[in-house]
Amino acid sequence: MKAIVIEAFGGVEELKLKDIDRPEIKADRLLVKLAATSVNPIDIKRRKGLFGGKLPMIVGGDVAGTVVAVGEETTGFEPGDRIMANGAKTYAEYVLVNPDRAVKLPANIDFETAAAVPLTGQTAYEAIVTRGQVQPSQRVLVHAGSGGVGSLAVQIAKKRGAWVAATASTRHQDRLMALGADRAIDYTRESFEEVLEPVDLILDPVGGEVQDRSFAVLKEGGKLLSVAKEPEEEKFDGRQVQATFFSMKPTKEGITALADWMEKGELRPVVSRTFPFSEAGVREAHELSETGQAGGKIILTFV
Repeated sequence: MKAIVIEAFGGVEELKLKDIDRPEIKADRLLVKLAATSVNPIDIKRRKGLFGGKLPMIVGGDVAGTVVAVGEETTGFEPGDRIMANGAKTYAEYVLVNPDRAVKLPANIDFETAAAVPLTGQTAYEAIVTRGQVQPSQRVLVHAGSGGVGSLAVQIAKKRGAWVAATASTRHQDRLMALGADRAIDYTRESFEEVLEPVDLILDPVGGEVQDRSFAVLKEGGKLLSVAKEPEEEKFDGRQVQATFFSMKPTKEGITALADWMEKGELRPVVSRTFPFSEAGVREAHELSETGQAGGKIILTFV
């Protein structure tokens, strides 16, 4: 099968198309033929070697494709099922998938749309539902609200009945409103801490000074959840708040809820660009991701 393999850490030139062996089915796994996957910021970091790891390496975490084989200990799926899943090594034509991280894809959802959801959707779900436990009438601030995680977090928070503010650049203000944000904040023209009343929950996919400034608008007893960096306690300014860095842990509950909302038209991922699964296509997709200006998910298609 074809796969994009990293044999040395570095720039996009290290993304190389290779012929490798197809994974063999395991008793507790699904073998899936990929139709689409996506590029996530963690793929860039892994390519550069920021997390180390054994080489050669295949990156990628989003699965949208068709089951071709089912392990003997696996139930609930059969060959031919279209699925969406959290996976690993997805820059390849075939991958093994844990059935506990997979869900059958609704008939009205195409593979490209599905590929935009697993990693970012599970991250948003964990922040808003599992950790944030957002309730009706609470106030939520989502940074980078037009991005992969942020755009889904805005929609999930609105489903929970929250009042939602979100930040984005000038060109993405209309998108924030279309996603359901009650207050769209153009971070190039206004400071969120100057225009917002205190909020109950902040989702921070940005880190840096954005995170540091966020404590100014967090209510006493409020929560800041970051997927960008570990919050510094000295920034709390002596107030009783909860601030946590987390790495998403995929769950069956999360992927099932995401698929259900997508089927009902209640959750719409933002797809920015689509590239073919080829050496040139993947390299170009990584270059776009590194600009930080994609404004949504970047999809790789195998068909």
